[in-house]
Amino acid sequence: MDKSIILDTVKNKISEKIRNFESLITETRASNNDTKSSMGDKYETGREMLQQEINNLQRQLNEALHQQAIIQKISPESSEKVQNGALVKTNKGLFYISASVGEIVVENTKIMTISDEAPLAKVMMGLRTGQTFAINTLEQTIENIW
Repeated sequence: MDKSIILDTVKNKISEKIRNFESLITETRASNNDTKSSMGDKYETGREMLQQEINNLQRQLNEALHQQAIIQKISPESSEKVQNGALVKTNKGLFYISASVGEIVVENTKIMTISDEAPLAKVMMGLRTGQTFAINTLEQTIENIW
C-alpha cells in the first residue's frame, strides 16, 4: 500500500477542516457585527453567545492547525516498528498513526487514522510484526507494518 497517498489524503482532510473552520469563524464574526445595534441590552445575550461560538470554533481551528503541524513532520517511508507515521495492520483492522481524522478510504481500503496520543496507538508503540497486545480486554496481533 502506498503510504504517500494515505499521507496526502490525511493532509487534504486536515486542510479542508481548517478551511471550514476559518469560513465558519468569518461568517460568525459577520453575524456578530450584524447584531450590533442601538436596540439595547436585549441583543447583548445574543452577541455573547455568538462570541462564545467564535471562541469554540477558534479552539477547534487551533487543534486542526496543530494536527497539520504534526502531519507535516511525518514521512511516508516504511517502518519496521509501530511509530508515528506507521501504517499498522492488525487482525482487527488497519490503522494509520498520524493525526486523528477518522476513517479514510484509500484504494478501496478502509483505514482508521489515529493520533499517537490515542490509547490504541500508545499500546502499539514500539511493537513489531507478529507481536500481540491487548486493549480493553481485546487482544490483537500485528500482521504487518508499513
